[in-house]
Amino acid sequence: MVTIYIIGFVVSLALALLLTPLVKKFAVKVGAMDVPDARKVHTRIMPRLGGLGIYLAFVIGLIAVLPFIPESLSLRDANFMKAFLIGGSMIVLLGALDDRFQLSAKVKFLAQIVVALVVVFGFNIVVDFVNIPFQDGYSSLESWVSIPLTILWIVGVTNAVNLIDGLDGLAAGVSAIAIGAILVMSFLMGNTIVALICLLLLGAIIGFLFFNFHPAKIFMGDAGSLFLGFSLAMLSLLGFKQIAVVSFITPLIIIGVPLSDTFFAIIRRKIQKKPIFAPDKGHLHHCLSELGFTHRQTVLIIYGIAAFFGVLAVIQSSAAMYEANWVTFVVICIMMFFMQIGAEILGLIGKTKRPLLSLINRLRMKANTESRTK
Repeated sequence: MVTIYIIGFVVSLALALLLTPLVKKFAVKVGAMDVPDARKVHTRIMPRLGGLGIYLAFVIGLIAVLPFIPESLSLRDANFMKAFLIGGSMIVLLGALDDRFQLSAKVKFLAQIVVALVVVFGFNIVVDFVNIPFQDGYSSLESWVSIPLTILWIVGVTNAVNLIDGLDGLAAGVSAIAIGAILVMSFLMGNTIVALICLLLLGAIIGFLFFNFHPAKIFMGDAGSLFLGFSLAMLSLLGFKQIAVVSFITPLIIIGVPLSDTFFAIIRRKIQKKPIFAPDKGHLHHCLSELGFTHRQTVLIIYGIAAFFGVLAVIQSSAAMYEANWVTFVVICIMMFFMQIGAEILGLIGKTKRPLLSLINRLRMKANTESRTK
């Protein structure tokens, strides 16, 4: 099986390297171009649709290695694979249409809900039980809870990756790091099918990054960001179901960067009384750029943050296997502390909204005052 993993990774990597230049020519031919505006960082007209190269490399690579998998797929794995491929194909088509015709946010949102409904009702992929930290056993979910929760998860994560696609190589690299964390977890859990999907996706993304890292020659567009978001949503459902050795916290940590950026964007827009889907320049990469970091430095910093979340997710999931709930508590505290501190320093919510930093400063001033009086 190890040989299949290696072959799958190499094949998808090679396919991405071969197909991405062809996709670039196709994007130019059909007019799928990204034009700079006040909200965007780049200053040149760039071809989009690069995500089509990732998708094709993944699908062709999967078709190439699937017949060589030694064991036959279980019904659950076969269902998951079909849902992944059909849902992923639908989401790529949606993204490609948006890259060419600039669909409205409402149309894209409704189409994503349709994709999620196909996954849920067509293939019975639902969050049917969760492992809640600090409690013994697993909690079963009624269908009236599990179905909306699954749909919300798929649509939410799909859009979260789309929102961070603002710099060359950013969304692709962050997605690759998150998928790498899921890959490690799938090996620990013994889930060979999910591990194979992760390796195929990693190969396709790394191959695409040769053309997408700064200075980019092609953008992934919505075809790529939506597909990678959907892929993360599907793969991170591992945190909820199937082997059930991790808590519901794990998937949230895995996609910590796009999810936290989306969370702070919603709060920021609510405070500023703007529509939730209204674009702005308050995202993580915008804030880092405003601090004076170069394009490449900003991307690498966010890669580091994503890797930090990935390590926390692996630690937490490993601890959950052995019911070490104190580790889960420590991981949650560390994650929440650094998220809040980082958001306040960078101004993700607002330049003046710094409650935790203000509290720390007050405590430090009080400690200094007390030390002088002694």
